[in-house]
Amino acid sequence: MVDAAPFVLTLPDGATREVAPGTLARDVVATIGPRLLLAAIAVSVEGEVQDLMTPIRRGGAFQVITEKDPRALSVLRHSGAHILATAVRRLRPDAKIGFGPAIDDGFYYDFEVAKPFTPEDLEAFEAEMRKVVAEKFAFVRAEVTQAEAKQVFADDPLKLERLEDFEGSDEVISTYTDGPFTDLCRGPHVPDTSYLKHFKLLSAAGAYWRGDEKRQMLQRIYATAFFKKEELEQHLHRMEEARKRDHRVLGKQLDLFHFFPHAPGAAFWTPKGTQLWNTLEGFVRERQQDAFLEIKTPLMYHKRLWEQSGHWGKYKENMFLVLDNETGEHDFSLKPMNCPSHHLYYASDKHSYRELPKRFVTFDALHRNEVSGALSGLTRVRQFSQDDCHVYLREDQIADEVRFLTDFILSYYDTFGLEARLKFATRPEQRIGSDELWDRAEGALRAALEATGRPYELKAGDGAFYGPKIDFDVLDSIGRAWQLGTIQLDYNAPERFDLSYTGEDNAAHRPVVIHRAVSGSFERFLAILIEHFAGAFPVWLAPEQVRVLPISDEVAPYAAQVTASLKAAGVRAVLDDRGDTLNYRIRDGELQKTPYMLVLGKREAEAGQVAVRVRGAGKKQEVVALDAFVARVTEEIRSRALTPSSAGAEA
Repeated sequence: MVDAAPFVLTLPDGATREVAPGTLARDVVATIGPRLLLAAIAVSVEGEVQDLMTPIRRGGAFQVITEKDPRALSVLRHSGAHILATAVRRLRPDAKIGFGPAIDDGFYYDFEVAKPFTPEDLEAFEAEMRKVVAEKFAFVRAEVTQAEAKQVFADDPLKLERLEDFEGSDEVISTYTDGPFTDLCRGPHVPDTSYLKHFKLLSAAGAYWRGDEKRQMLQRIYATAFFKKEELEQHLHRMEEARKRDHRVLGKQLDLFHFFPHAPGAAFWTPKGTQLWNTLEGFVRERQQDAFLEIKTPLMYHKRLWEQSGHWGKYKENMFLVLDNETGEHDFSLKPMNCPSHHLYYASDKHSYRELPKRFVTFDALHRNEVSGALSGLTRVRQFSQDDCHVYLREDQIADEVRFLTDFILSYYDTFGLEARLKFATRPEQRIGSDELWDRAEGALRAALEATGRPYELKAGDGAFYGPKIDFDVLDSIGRAWQLGTIQLDYNAPERFDLSYTGEDNAAHRPVVIHRAVSGSFERFLAILIEHFAGAFPVWLAPEQVRVLPISDEVAPYAAQVTASLKAAGVRAVLDDRGDTLNYRIRDGELQKTPYMLVLGKREAEAGQVAVRVRGAGKKQEVVALDAFVARVTEEIRSRALTPSSAGAEA
């Protein structure tokens, strides 16, 4: 028998290790140093994370992951899900176990039980988890055959179903055991249960088995974990802040939008909400009026268009199909995006190299058939609008265009006080187009991104199915990241739609296409803004900018004059002369988060002044001349100031 050749592992400093196939990762780490072994959470082999007890099965770049590495947190949280399942099975042996992955903000585990879990159940499970942690059980890994795994999980029908996925596959089947509990799992895990020191069970909710609404409903327990106590506390504080800022709650409180069961996933915008929408859309139009061409296109197309674009084969299940009465088939679809309609429009005319780049933008309503269980306020809807743009340009213009669009997008976020991070996403597994086209597209977009000089993070395999992209993740005021804008480079659409332009040589040339969005969808962006500002919008964006409050009927004529002066200056002013007490009307204005309230009494009327209450300043009032206040508020609107200002003169 001939021994298998050793694998060569390359360490970050360039040193190498030759290891026999099957060597445990922990044994490799031990050769680097005992202190590093104590700090190790897991390792990375050629970019793939595996735990210390998993055998090395290939050579390549080898890196030790400690808790300082961002990837370590996912390993800890995955182990937390396993510990959660251990605790639940101790207290509820009848619970059938499903899946338990790490997710962006924590982890969850699905269980099949007769009755939903209660808050008291979660308290008991968390207490039991702390016992499991204190017992410091090692995560013992074992590789098993299909038959052996079926014996281990003979009483767990959900795991047996999962095992069916391995039929005919050469994937390694592994189990992990901590103390009394064994789970079917590919890992990775931390060395033992004591690593999970700072965690919290958050909630329980229903979840369909394997996300299929036709299957049984399970109970999903959500939780989170961190390596440091202060990080857990900060996260829980952010969650509490997020709960207070929930756009669904504030949207109702501020009377911005409603949802009705007759139109699931489509918002009804109130007059105030419509004003908010129109202000945002007007701002976007204003910024784009010089360099972009706005067009309107049909909402419904025959499937031939979607077949040509590639969406019919890749995206059909997410499209609302429409019956063709002539054929009896669902041959039409409401458009889920604007790309093909823009390509049709570009192709309808001839273009010279001198005209490029051409930037077409559309604000039409789009429709995507999201499953009902995924709908969530304004952040996940079925009907939405995008500030959707497609740029048609020459290949030699890519770098300049990416720089222009990047600056355009980042300056847009600056207006709202949003910080953005850039991410470069490469080809996904499911894609259209040849590898040669993808090589060209990825090379061109990466070079253009690097030419901007801005830092970015790599998102391997996360590109669109037609091309690589630059994503813009924004951080809101409580530190949450939202993926919003995108710049996507597409070499496939020009081929599929036979797009061309006439070059300097009078010959036909193929342009390239950039797909660009800034807000993402207006619905989702407005949800983010509601939560980012906690409903306290900047003056320029607020549906109601100034509320005028006469103290008595005696000053009603002056209050009407003040309101008229504000409106004439383009300020959204509301006269609140209801018969309620002044304190009640002030309190209502505070609840509506109106930026400015003007309290008018006899003294103000005689002097041509206003007593200004600034949002967030408590009971403090400042008395200023009416003309001075009008100039002040109009300047804040013109400059799109983030916060209302104080004139400094106190009553």
